[in-house]
Amino acid sequence: MGSLVRRAEPRSRESIRCPRGPPESLAATIAPRRAAPLGTDLNPAPIRIPYERLRDFVAAAFERVGIPAEDAHTLGSLMAEADLQGSDGHGVIRLAPYVRRIKSGGVNVRPSIRVTEERPAMALVHGDNGMGHLVMKRAAAIAIEKARTTGVAWVGTQWSNHAGPASLYARMPLAHDMIGLYLAVGNANHLPPWGGLDMLLSTNPIAAAIPALEEAPVVLDMATTVAAYGKVKAKAQRGEMMPEGWMMDRAGRPITDPKRAAEGFLLPIGGYKGYGLALIVGLLAGTLNGAAMGKDVLDFNADFQGASNTGQAIVAIDVAAFGDVGAFKRRVDKVAREMRNAERMPGVERIWVPGEQANAKRVAYAREGIPLAPQLVDALDQVATELGIARLVR
Repeated sequence: MGSLVRRAEPRSRESIRCPRGPPESLAATIAPRRAAPLGTDLNPAPIRIPYERLRDFVAAAFERVGIPAEDAHTLGSLMAEADLQGSDGHGVIRLAPYVRRIKSGGVNVRPSIRVTEERPAMALVHGDNGMGHLVMKRAAAIAIEKARTTGVAWVGTQWSNHAGPASLYARMPLAHDMIGLYLAVGNANHLPPWGGLDMLLSTNPIAAAIPALEEAPVVLDMATTVAAYGKVKAKAQRGEMMPEGWMMDRAGRPITDPKRAAEGFLLPIGGYKGYGLALIVGLLAGTLNGAAMGKDVLDFNADFQGASNTGQAIVAIDVAAFGDVGAFKRRVDKVAREMRNAERMPGVERIWVPGEQANAKRVAYAREGIPLAPQLVDALDQVATELGIARLVR
């Protein structure tokens, strides 16, 4: 457990240009904990796991449920990378439900991922109900290759599945001096239309990744709700309360206990504007691709057998098509520094550029190990026992 990680992979050149260590100000964002009996440790120290160990554990689990070794390794790499960058609501916390869906027949372990529609600057990828990570990695590769010729390429997916954090895929074009954009329909509806009560929309995330020269890449990864539902799950597992403003019950009262999440719904960012944005993202990533949207979205938290027909979209933009790549990256550096060095409000220690904190975590967790809550490690050990593989912590 105490071993350190010398090198986390996959890592891009840009991913290491950031302050060393996680930002201390992140601690201030932790919500108050629930009341508990005296002597109960509500925030036990996390267990540090090397990236490679976590990757190999996840890969072993997927191999055991029938996924081919190469695909299992890809899944392990991407899911461990999610935790490496601090996206703990979309990383290995999802392993147990993924395994359950596979064992229940809800996911095709040997999909024929293929292009069904294609033009020079676009493609539609049929995921054949395979794991979303595999579908999206293929879609990203197609978008990057097309953008080399066309300058900009849009690739949509249908019959995919949950694929983890949006930024994993928006970041993929960075290594090719390209900008990445990602849109997706979430895998369960937790958001009603503005003023309504019927759950017709999901968190429908958006991510954008823009390369820089000396600065970390600018990476925005956001749900169209105030918080992604994965964060609610992570809070519940750690025994933490949610801040007010994440969820509301059907009477309009705030929900702060994540274990009461089923009693209400997530709130959109910016009120009615967030609702409108979630709708547009769903139409572009779902409806345009012939994928699920609205009432057709399957709740993969409750239905482990049905195919989700998840829709996603990735756009690759070749910076070279717009001019000199180095000059563009220097301009991005300049803008990032202007943001960071802007005059601060009283009490604000630092202004962060989107993506800086995730990059800081990548460096710190690569050096010190990825912090996993003991409750999560216990859950992963249960998965290991059920599958007959070595436990994560030996």
